[in-house]
Amino acid sequence: MYEMLTGPFFWISMLVFWIGLLVRAILYIRGLDWQLDRVAYRAHPKIGAKFALRSIGFWLLPFGTQGWKKQPYMTVAFFLFHVGAVLVPLFLIAHNIFLENKIGFSLFTMDQGVADFLTWAVILGTILLILRRIALPEVRILTTAYDYMILVISVAPFITGLIARYHIGDYHFWLMVHIFCGELLLILTPFTKLSHIILFFMSRAQLGMDYGIKRGGMKGEGMAW
Repeated sequence: MYEMLTGPFFWISMLVFWIGLLVRAILYIRGLDWQLDRVAYRAHPKIGAKFALRSIGFWLLPFGTQGWKKQPYMTVAFFLFHVGAVLVPLFLIAHNIFLENKIGFSLFTMDQGVADFLTWAVILGTILLILRRIALPEVRILTTAYDYMILVISVAPFITGLIARYHIGDYHFWLMVHIFCGELLLILTPFTKLSHIILFFMSRAQLGMDYGIKRGGMKGEGMAW
């Protein structure tokens, strides 16, 4: 089972993840309105890129936007979850040793204590996001079992990774469960709301370009919008 998970299943999950996200990005761009969006972006690429990067940058900064400031608890939960969810898989020592052995390439690694802290931060962030969905009526009314399933799938690799890390129970069993959960997450990402891994950046860029070009950023320059 270990050989299957770290062999063919690993390659399948990576191919589905990267090709799937590429397809989602292409479909997003193709779905833009030719007259309202693409024409303006092509006519003013420099200012469009400027405001696109500005929009993404402020949304990646805790409390960098009015939306983050108006929802402080959501902001804390969001960043607790996402900072760990991005950094731990990429820079965990064990993951990079695996990559080095598998493809001959690895990234720099973080201290194991930092990785443990960030993993616990992901779990805490998940709990806060779940409590938010339960406690706030305006969020609860929009929440379905699908949303909870996405949160469970997202946090499962971190919980099983901690169990294996602390050698709770059968280490080899939990290691395989951890690998399986990680690869399942990769495979499901392009087909679920987890595709916001790429679509977040594209939608924020589009909104930034809209405001920069069509909604006041070029005021007084004879824009038709």
